[in-house]
Amino acid sequence: MWRMSKQPRVHTVAAEIVANVLTVDVAVGDTIEADTMVVLLESMKMEIPVLAECAGVVSEIVVHPGDVVHEGDPLVVIAPQS
Repeated sequence: MWRMSKQPRVHTVAAEIVANVLTVDVAVGDTIEADTMVVLLESMKMEIPVLAECAGVVSEIVVHPGDVVHEGDPLVVIAPQS
């Protein structure tokens, strides 16, 4: 018999463009709401805020200021609130 996993799913916020990481605006353990800015990117002299698509708890930060990210690279991991 097939059973669903009881482990909660996490959400990974990913870069949508090649850019430099200017700031990381959350910390591991922060409880955030949907549309919270988690990272500020810079590309072609434009600042690009990256927003969380869902509410939850920041479980991992993958990037640091000064990093270069490419499209699809993970930035922040958000776990559901328990």
